[in-house]
Amino acid sequence: MEGSKSHMWLKSYRLQTPGLWVKAVLHTTGLFLMAPVLMTSTPASMCTPLKTLNDSLSHRRRYMKHNFPINYSIRVYREEIFKLSNISRMRLKVEELDDLVLQRLWFQVNQGVLKKIIRVMSERHPSRSYTAELERRFKDVEGVFVQSHPAEVFQQELPEAVQDTWDHLTEEPDRVPETDWRLVSPKSLVDNLCHTMYCLFSECFDTETRQDYCGVSRLRRGKKTSSRNTDTEPAE
Repeated sequence: MEGSKSHMWLKSYRLQTPGLWVKAVLHTTGLFLMAPVLMTSTPASMCTPLKTLNDSLSHRRRYMKHNFPINYSIRVYREEIFKLSNISRMRLKVEELDDLVLQRLWFQVNQGVLKKIIRVMSERHPSRSYTAELERRFKDVEGVFVQSHPAEVFQQELPEAVQDTWDHLTEEPDRVPETDWRLVSPKSLVDNLCHTMYCLFSECFDTETRQDYCGVSRLRRGKKTSSRNTDTEPAE
């Protein structure tokens, strides 16, 4: 961005470092100034709608499991099965991967997941109103997320590994190969939404939850612990 002040022309650049935005100002005389600007992963304004969403998610066992037939599953894209292990793999694959990129991907994944769950329900399904409310609260979080960041953030080029996933998520259903579809229970999909939320927006949840869902220790405990603790996370 170019501008003038007191007859001096300045050029500003933003350089990204882990957890930090560095604003570099280049003066026409050759003077190079560095001004660090700290950028938090989760704006404080997002915490209230996230906790409201978390309140709804605390009831997911009743509405996403008990109100469906045993072993009921729906068809989703392979990339819509977005777990903590996916986050871990992406962080290993992409050096210094910004949490903001993963948060954008989280919204893209789960808006499709919620739509697919609602689509299989009749108007009289006992979980229809719950899921519709869950989707509304999810959209509230997304709205605050968009408002909390400058527009250019959403125009930035994504890392190749993330862009590939994004492209698959936005593919038209009739163009998705049969091998890229998966059958998953609604409960598992909403569990994934919840657990990855705790990891990617950890600033809005307590320390115990943050360590449990974003730490390596949880990933190593495997499915047995995950299934046992699925609905015991306290709503904040």
